[in-house]
Amino acid sequence: MNYPNIQAEDLAVYEIIKREEQRQKEGIELIASENYVSRAVLEAMGSVLTNKYSEGYPGKRYYGGNEIIDQAESLAVERAKQLFEAEHVNVQPLSGSPANLAVYMALLNPGDKVLGFSLDQGGHLSHGHPLNFSGKLYTIIPYFAKKETEIIDMDEVEEIALREKPKMILAGFSAYSRNMDWKRFKEIADKVGAFTFADIAHAAGLIAGKQLENPVPYFDVVSTTTHKTLRGPRGAMIMCKEKFASVIDKSVFPGVQGGPHDHINAAKAVAYGEALKPSFQEYSKQVIKNAQKLASALQEKGYRIISGGTDNHLMLVDLFGSKQITGKEAEKCLEQVGISINKNMIPFDPRKPLDPSGIRLGTPALTTRGCKEADMQTVADLMDEALMNRADETKLASVKDKVKAFALKFPVPGIE
Repeated sequence: MNYPNIQAEDLAVYEIIKREEQRQKEGIELIASENYVSRAVLEAMGSVLTNKYSEGYPGKRYYGGNEIIDQAESLAVERAKQLFEAEHVNVQPLSGSPANLAVYMALLNPGDKVLGFSLDQGGHLSHGHPLNFSGKLYTIIPYFAKKETEIIDMDEVEEIALREKPKMILAGFSAYSRNMDWKRFKEIADKVGAFTFADIAHAAGLIAGKQLENPVPYFDVVSTTTHKTLRGPRGAMIMCKEKFASVIDKSVFPGVQGGPHDHINAAKAVAYGEALKPSFQEYSKQVIKNAQKLASALQEKGYRIISGGTDNHLMLVDLFGSKQITGKEAEKCLEQVGISINKNMIPFDPRKPLDPSGIRLGTPALTTRGCKEADMQTVADLMDEALMNRADETKLASVKDKVKAFALKFPVPGIE
């Protein structure tokens, strides 16, 4: 992607893109929700499909000239169905939170009770945070991890559900490193007559790659973003049982959105096609191996990993509890040497959200670049060296050089 036309017409934007390319090439990306898309996905996003307006659904549009667009969206839908064994798929949601909003609006009325994983325990803003639409419009009943294990206590989830009788039970996470017991959530929901809603935004790629259990066969509705572990464009989709197809589709359009982004839907189709290949299963397997190796390498250096390890692509590190470093300090220090992470609250965190005790790490992006377990040891060494010398500018400059030398060994798709 050389961007000759941007270079000729808008040098300011061109230079920004090139600087970001350089940052991505020379840095270590450990933000759990980030990944690198293929050149094919990039090309689809930059295609002439962006020129079209297509409010409605294939065969039922409110604008003319959509015969070819219908083919692109239908291809994305069919590939998603195959990938996740879904009865019905809507690929139009523009992002994760709008997708979740559409699910809430399809199944609930304002004020209805929802049982959701608390944000400070590993959930997501759209699972009931009071400043989010979910917390403002619905009565959120949170469930938590068990303090002793930092793992969700399903017996406690059942106790809360039986007591509160929510209309919907939401299972999913943005910062939780253990497997979700989808079957048990479904059993609990059936006991209280609740809808089941899974948000698999983080784990979708690992589920598509057949490394983690798929909730789609059990749950009424499942949402996901299409980037993160699924390695597609920034966007989302909703999967559901056929009986919910009509209310979900109407909730997406005209409920919360107008025209879909057809160039992004085509890029989703490309990404789903990539995920259907056997190589994607190998990728997903390596993501988990790398995460487990990174976690154990950090543990050997005295860093406490929340819940003692990881079953997926991410981990939370209790920096303040193990090293007396805050998450904010760590994020700033590591960014200085070219390592991108994010500060994150840990379960029962005594510190504030903007300066929490922990950080969140993930391996999808580095795995896409070709890193293996031995490389995770190097990453842990570089992180530790930076954090242990965070007040020494000379030492940090040396670590930055090491980070760059390491990163340049592994090409970034589309920037080679």
